[in-house]
This record gives sequence, structure tokens and C-alpha cells, in this order.
Amino acid sequence: MGRLRVAVVGAGAAGLCAARHILSRPREFDLPVVYELTDHVGGTWFYEERVGTYDNGLPVQSSMYRNLRTNLPKEVMMFPDFPFDSHLPSFLSHQDVQQYLERYCKSHAITPHIKFNTVVEEVKPISMETEEGGAVTWEVISRGTYGGHSTQTFDSVFICSGHYSVPHLPSIPGMEHFKGKVMHSHSYRCPEPFAHQSVVVLGAGASGVDISFELAQAKAKVTLSHNKPAVQFSLPPQIQQAAPVVKVFEDGSLLFQDGSVAQAQVLLLCTGYSYHFPFLCPKQLGLEVEHHLVAPLYKYLLPPAFPSLFFLGICKVICPFPHFHCQVQFALAVLEGTVQLPSREVMEEEAERERTRKTQMGVQAKHCLKMDSEQWVYYQDLATTAGFSPPQPVIQSLYEEVRRQRQAKPQAYKQINYRLVDATQWQLLEAPSVPIDKV
Repeated sequence: MGRLRVAVVGAGAAGLCAARHILSRPREFDLPVVYELTDHVGGTWFYEERVGTYDNGLPVQSSMYRNLRTNLPKEVMMFPDFPFDSHLPSFLSHQDVQQYLERYCKSHAITPHIKFNTVVEEVKPISMETEEGGAVTWEVISRGTYGGHSTQTFDSVFICSGHYSVPHLPSIPGMEHFKGKVMHSHSYRCPEPFAHQSVVVLGAGASGVDISFELAQAKAKVTLSHNKPAVQFSLPPQIQQAAPVVKVFEDGSLLFQDGSVAQAQVLLLCTGYSYHFPFLCPKQLGLEVEHHLVAPLYKYLLPPAFPSLFFLGICKVICPFPHFHCQVQFALAVLEGTVQLPSREVMEEEAERERTRKTQMGVQAKHCLKMDSEQWVYYQDLATTAGFSPPQPVIQSLYEEVRRQRQAKPQAYKQINYRLVDATQWQLLEAPSVPIDKV
């Protein structure tokens, strides 16, 4: 049997991780081909000042805003085999993460294998052996953004195109009547243009809360509209909470779920992103792709009907780089034959059982891919099955500590610095200017 050819779609963190580990197995795998839409690596971490589209008409992918800092410390974020520079603070700017990914790329000599400025137009299975579990050949059709088409065949495809670039826009009756500016956080870059304006921020996830704080510092009057329980931490006087916006009246005023009404100059939608794979035919692959759901995926990674296609990083509320690392190890073990997958039927049943389990726990369908505290069991399962080391216990311990601090003091927790002592212990490196909650 010859070496396997693998295509990687996307040169963000997940795609670089996939390429790095494929390159580390020259006996089993041919050199990877990494398709990248832009002229740079980094994916969502590459800050782009402009919004809308590039000069070539393609949409701007990045959702980074100018002052964004990570909500996880570098000690938790890092690839397990590639630490961040020790002199950096725990909570990083997007520039720090971008430089880290560029260093990762250079260190593992990935750049020569990346086809930059290349749009993947279609990924499709073109042949399958008749027996159960037979091999599939994948055809990848691409075009250069400056011209030229290419068709190549592969034994496997890793989808690493991310899911933070296509805004999810909620359906709000009467939205066309709003007199001010409607925008999604995907197009938000800095707070200064909103100074002294009244802004309704719809959504109190990480970006909604973070951007609200930025807007308040710029003297905007912010209404944080969401359907979660009222936040328990103290908010700046410029921020008030409100129920979700349910309608826009003809005069442009906003109706909230509790019956209150308000005027605003800006409606900023921090309503998340949709899964989007324009180069795939989900029906052909036995998949259902919706705004917030891709199913069925065995181990949150592969469609049971086509187990040589891997979706890296589909899950949300995770430690992204360790998550990619674990998924790549498992996927390559499948391709190498170290992991023997069950039949299609068994994999479909297991994926459905997992979905049912979450539904019975009260998890909405749109949140079925959120992992949070369940990610650690998931990594252990992948590691045990594929024979690699899972994230060290200290990663989970520090992740949970940071979550507590974030919930208690969302404006202050990023001032804290940490250090990993060993596999089970972390240490507070320096005290912030505000008290740390002892939980």
C-alpha cells in the first residue's frame, strides 16, 4: 500500500496542526496539500482592518476586532508540543496568537505545502470500492483567486475552514424599519465610531459582553439585550441589560420581550456564526448542515458514510489548539489503520445516541456542538482509542479556574498571569490590580 494523500482545507490553526502531523509521518503519508483562500496563514486570528470583501470580491474572513484579547490563557491555549513565548502575558492579543501560528508554521516547514490565494470550489467522493468500509477517492476542485483551475485526487480530506466567518443573522420581524445602523460583530473593529451613540448589543456571549465593555469605555450608551439570566457581576453605568429584541416597529423603535420599547442608533448583532461549507454537498455525504449544527458526526469528527473526511474544530466552547491536536491524532490513527472504526450503522447509532443524550439533558439542538466541561472526557476517549497522550490534568484545572474568574470579574480576569508548574499544578504568577475571587 502506497502513502496516503491528504488534502487540508484552510491554513488556520486547525489546518496547520493537521499539516504539521501529516508531515511528521513521512512513511505513511505523502506531502499534504493545504488550500488557503487568502495570502496568509492564521485563519480567524489574522486581523483585517477592512470589512466586507477583498479586492478580488471574496468575503473578508476575519472576525477579529482591534483590541481583542484571548479569553483563555496561553497556558491552556497552546498546542501541547509547541509552547507560546514565556515572556508573553497569559491573555494574549490577536497579534500574539497570529505570530505564534506563523512561528508554528515556519518551525514545522509547512509553508511550502500551502496553496495560497486558492478557492476550494468542490470536494466530492468520486469512487468507492464495493465492500463495506472500502476506500474512497476524493476529488478537490480549486481555482486560484487570480485565475487558473486545478483538480487533484486524495485519499482523505481534512476540513479546517473554521466557523467564525459567516454571520448568523436572527430573524426579527420589522427589521427593515430600523432607522439606524444594523451590523454584525463580524464587521466590528473598534469602538470609537460609536462614541456617544445609543447601541443595542444583541447577544451576551463572549463577544457581546466584551464589545459592550469596549463601547462603554468609548462613552456609548449600551443596552445589552439577551435571553440569558441577568449577569451577576457589576456593569459600568453606561451598560444596562434588557430582554431580547423581538420586533422593530414602523417608527424604528425596538420592542423587547418584556414589553419595553426603546430607540437606538445602532443595532449590533453578536449572534454567532453559521456553519458553511459551500464546497460540499451535505446530502451526498449523508450530512445535515444547519446554522448551528452539523450531523451526524461520529466522535464529532467524521460522517459515518464517509469516514475519510474529517471536520476539525466543529465543536464550540473548547480549548481550540489542544482540541485540534487531539482530533488530528485520532484522524491520522484512523487513516493509518491503528484505529479500526465500527460499521457505518454503528457509528450513526452512536452519533444519534449522543445527540439524544444531550437533548434529554435539556440542551437545545443549536447548542449540541458546545462541549465546555465535557471536552475533557472527549479528549480522553480519543486518546485512549488512538494511543496518544491526552491534555494534562493541569489544563482542565486552569481552564475551570479561568472560567470562574471570568464569570466573577469579566473586566479584570485578563489581568491575571499564570504559570504551569507540572502536569497537575498551575501557579498564580502575579496578582492583578483587583482582588481575585477565591472559589
